[in-house]
Amino acid sequence: MKPHRCFAIIVVVATLALGSCARKTAQPPRSFAYVANAKGNSVSVIDLLDLRVVATLPAGSDPTGLTVNPVNNEVYAVSTGSGFVTVIDAAKNRVLGTMPAGRTPYFISVSEDGKRGYVANSDSNTVSILNLERHTAIAQVSVGVHPGIARVAPDGKTVVTVNRDSNNVSVIDAERGQVRSTLPVCATPEDVAILPDSSKAFVSCSGSHQVAAIDLKRDRVLSLLRVGGTPVSLTLKPDGGELFVSNFEAQSISVINTSADEVEETFLAGELPVRSLVAGDNATLFVSNFRASDVAVFDITTRRHLVSVAAGDGPDALALSPTENMLLVANSRSGDVAVIRLDKRNDKKITAPPQRLFTMIPVGADPVQIVVKAPKS
Repeated sequence: MKPHRCFAIIVVVATLALGSCARKTAQPPRSFAYVANAKGNSVSVIDLLDLRVVATLPAGSDPTGLTVNPVNNEVYAVSTGSGFVTVIDAAKNRVLGTMPAGRTPYFISVSEDGKRGYVANSDSNTVSILNLERHTAIAQVSVGVHPGIARVAPDGKTVVTVNRDSNNVSVIDAERGQVRSTLPVCATPEDVAILPDSSKAFVSCSGSHQVAAIDLKRDRVLSLLRVGGTPVSLTLKPDGGELFVSNFEAQSISVINTSADEVEETFLAGELPVRSLVAGDNATLFVSNFRASDVAVFDITTRRHLVSVAAGDGPDALALSPTENMLLVANSRSGDVAVIRLDKRNDKKITAPPQRLFTMIPVGADPVQIVVKAPKS
């Protein structure tokens, strides 16, 4: 009987071990939201499993831009007042160091291979090219007057920089690190969106209520499209087929067909729409309405307004959790992040109501940007 008893014990132990492993594997992977607190001079780190702030990291004076590295476990915070980029280790949620930029940088764009970062320095009239593997600056490229954003194309070969006070765009050859062309566009260019195939760029111009379509293969302006008053931000559908323009003053969203370079339609969004975000289902559009203190949800296919969800005071930047079951909203005036629960059908399409405000998480003063990162093991 002894062998049988030993076998029984082994089976019990193995079952318990397997049960313990199963319980561990069932735990959802950790992911974190990073929030740039411009007036708090910090980055708040929110654990998206427990929905609480787990770290507050120093990020220089007036941090504004935040970007994740798509390849490694790093997050980059641009310090506008200090003129450097803070490197954050997303696996340990600690600061690794800083990289130098120029005077008054706002944003950083990272190449898809995770090796290069591009920072437009507004008061230096330059773009800093950063080596993200060594955390060093490798070049400064002179561009136009008061550049706002330097956006790298998905293929990594081109960087498009909007120069707000010279009303033009600098097209940089990323491999050579030099400007290959300067294109006049429209008044006060603000934001840039580049198609997934890197063939075209679209530039919003808040001073002339237009969006410029640019051919990046031939470096020429294809058309100037009339949209609503004060277009401030651009959002592409994941498939690149449509572009959504937030018209701040006109309180509307313009929809551009990116193949035909035509404005398909314009619809009301809410009071002072400032940012928008398209879900991975290619069918749901979220718009943060700064004055209305809410987020409007639209069905992209029908352009139908589904619901508006109260967020907080001055909702601005938006981000989705990795599984897209939560929408995160940075409220710049109330200094918190709203968490909106999203219902999904068959784990794919986000449904109509009930999208609802789930909780509010206090962060720092004047949160202006938010990104999400799931650290890789």
